[in-house]
Amino acid sequence: MQDLVGPAVGTLALVALGGYLLGSIPFGVVITRAAGAGDVRDIGSGNIGATNVLRTGRKDLALATLLLDAGKGAVALLIARHLFHSELAGAIAGGAAFLGHLFPIWLGFKGGKGVATFYGLLLAAAWPLGLMAGAVWLICAFVFRYSSLAALISAAAAPLLALAPVAAAGLPVGRPILFLTVFAAVLIWLRHHQNIARLLKGEEPRIGAKKA
Repeated sequence: MQDLVGPAVGTLALVALGGYLLGSIPFGVVITRAAGAGDVRDIGSGNIGATNVLRTGRKDLALATLLLDAGKGAVALLIARHLFHSELAGAIAGGAAFLGHLFPIWLGFKGGKGVATFYGLLLAAAWPLGLMAGAVWLICAFVFRYSSLAALISAAAAPLLALAPVAAAGLPVGRPILFLTVFAAVLIWLRHHQNIARLLKGEEPRIGAKKA
């Protein structure tokens, strides 16, 4: 139970609040507006993530959105873990940041699907885990040519990978990080329900395919 021992409940509540507010920053919206590319919510799928930002035709804006969305989850986890020397505090801050991205208070709780933030969390929590999950995404994307399917498979695989001998790299994955991985993976699947429906119908666009 040592990896579940952490700061007091009140402190953890503040950690969660801070993580949520950080995660709620809608970088996709902020960046596209600042660059004069309009409101990303008015184009494509209406999502605030990097994939939809790419539909503005600005690869630089999409890359910036990807890095910042991944970074906010990672920063929340790392700061909390460093300040309180607790994996539990880090996991709570990271999970709250993930929730903030999915349900940002600034946008009426209508946010992204969390894939970039998810990988940011995994890399910050235990970089071998993040790299393995990312490798699963790349392999699935190459084989099946569906970005959403690759994300779903990678998210489902992440908790299993967290149980793999990551400790060989000197970074054992404790229970707080394992619970965080399961929590985020479940939410990713729930947020991709429309993609899942399109995949089942054969209507999901493939990577690189042009829309009619």
